[in-house]
Amino acid sequence: MTKESDLKALMTASLEGDSNAHRLLLTTLGGHLRSYYKTRLLRSGRTAEETEDLVQEALIVIHTQRHTYDPEQPLTPWVYAIARYKLIDHLRRTRATTADVPLENADNILASDDNAAAESQFDLSKLLERLPERMRLSLQYVKLEGLSVAEAADRSGMSQSAVKVNVHRGLKILTALIARETKA
Repeated sequence: MTKESDLKALMTASLEGDSNAHRLLLTTLGGHLRSYYKTRLLRSGRTAEETEDLVQEALIVIHTQRHTYDPEQPLTPWVYAIARYKLIDHLRRTRATTADVPLENADNILASDDNAAAESQFDLSKLLERLPERMRLSLQYVKLEGLSVAEAADRSGMSQSAVKVNVHRGLKILTALIARETKA
């Protein structure tokens, strides 16, 4: 399995015009996408033969839309979002429904996406970027990394009370941001 950092480095080089890096990126992503689609198609009672068409469609979108990728963000959530949309389009186009799925496979189809954690991390990173740096660091250290308030204070150079206030206010702001985005 290729690491996120390796894929991101290939994409960055590709965006800078390195054709060898671009070719290697597409080849590597092709393997990941093949596995992604094959698993999901088989779970939905479809044949693995449909996999190659989906891989090619996704790679074409990745190639033609690579300029939309933000190098400051992780690459794999961007790639798998494209893959997921291509799969949904394919299933709609070929009129696949859950009614066509054998009952014993229905739970597999409706199971959560393997990439949910990566997408959640991406969403959280986007939200945290909207906070002031000291608040973001306090939340990251205490809530995400599990440091004590004292450890977070030492690491950030803030007082313990400042860390506590930043965590409290940061959570309040994040809650408001999430509420606002879900209403939109």
